[in-house]
Amino acid sequence: MSITTEQREQVVTKAIREISHIATLPEVTVQIIQMVEDPKSTASDLHEVISGDPALSSRILKVVNSSFYGLPGQIASINRAIVLLGLNAVKNIAIAASLSKLFRGGDLTPRFSAKDLWEHSNATAAASKIIADTLKMGLSDEAFLAGLMHDIGIMVEMQADREKLIEVIESLGINAAGVPLEDMLETEERVFGANHCNFGEGLCKKWKFPRCLELVTAFHHNPMSADRDSRTLPAVVYLADHLVTELGEKPYRLDLQTLEIDEGVLEVLKLTTESLAGLKERLAESADEVATMLD
Repeated sequence: MSITTEQREQVVTKAIREISHIATLPEVTVQIIQMVEDPKSTASDLHEVISGDPALSSRILKVVNSSFYGLPGQIASINRAIVLLGLNAVKNIAIAASLSKLFRGGDLTPRFSAKDLWEHSNATAAASKIIADTLKMGLSDEAFLAGLMHDIGIMVEMQADREKLIEVIESLGINAAGVPLEDMLETEERVFGANHCNFGEGLCKKWKFPRCLELVTAFHHNPMSADRDSRTLPAVVYLADHLVTELGEKPYRLDLQTLEIDEGVLEVLKLTTESLAGLKERLAESADEVATMLD
């Protein structure tokens, strides 16, 4: 029986309402997002908010000093870190710190743990940033956050109904190589009445995130289904998702039956076979840098 758009929306709304006590951004993160979106805000304003949260301050210093950003010397000042990273990058780190709390709950099945999904999300975030930087798209910060958020809908499912998510995973018929034999989105539709793309889009709406993040969570599996002028960021994350899965030693790929890349996505990103090979090489080189950046 096919599911109507209205039925799907009702399922998503109910799930997000039921986990609202978990899926709530901390006040300091909300303040930072509002501040960064205010053109009158300065690095000093942001420093004042962040300095009141020691855990967030430590995380920002860890990230700014990571080899991934390639900045000179050890930076011990939050104010200096904000200036070097930029307000948007600091906002993303604050959101990442909040998201990490959602990715908890231990091993759900032998084939799925929230920790594995978090590591995959981190790797996809870094890969998305590298792709955007390499292609000189001017979307570096947006791409990083989009990659981090792309599978957040799976965590909505886990927090809303663990048993149903276990049913989805067990129904996929995963082989010894970790490749699912059934399509995860179709299986989610059957079990939940919606898929993780729908749940992710719904959570982005609840958090009042920019529309571009709603589009990434909604279309990261099929960027070509998005409106023509909205395909770029979903295409970046789609590519990052596929490449980090292909390159990973312990790849998370419940939702990827194939790693073959849609030709349409390569056209959207204006990538040739040669430039794609170059991207893979760059991602492989950065794997170790990414692994510990946001843990």
